[in-house]
Amino acid sequence: MTAPEPVTIGALTSGDAERCAELEAQLFDGDDPWPAVAFERELASAHNHYVGARTAEKLVGYAGISRLGRTPPFEYEVHTIGVDPAYQGHGIGRRLLDELLGFAEGGVVYLEVRTDNEAAIALYRSVGFEQIGLRKRYYRVSGADAYTMRRAGAPPACGGAL
Repeated sequence: MTAPEPVTIGALTSGDAERCAELEAQLFDGDDPWPAVAFERELASAHNHYVGARTAEKLVGYAGISRLGRTPPFEYEVHTIGVDPAYQGHGIGRRLLDELLGFAEGGVVYLEVRTDNEAAIALYRSVGFEQIGLRKRYYRVSGADAYTMRRAGAPPACGGAL
């Protein structure tokens, strides 16, 4: 497999919503893929952080996370990660996830993932996520189950001598 052209990671914009919806339809066809308007709403929320992966020609991946709660310490929830099938297997999903975890600044992060999505589960485990639960029939359309996963937050910095 040859590596695709260089990919950069940057902010997702409302102009990307249609392309995100196209990718969603490819990636999550049987699981109620998000339409463009859902991406527009997500991007408009002040507590969300969305990033995109781009080649010189097009958007090839996207990811989003939400900050939960109103006061620190915050927890976070990964809402979505998707990579164009033609670009999978080249570390783009990992780069997108790294961006989301950077936004979380060491906070506790949660996510749901289909129990049969072995590649995603392996990626999440490789960066410290652990399975903490099972949600039966989480995906409404297909009825597929999902694991709830959690990544522990970084311990607080010591503020002086003990």
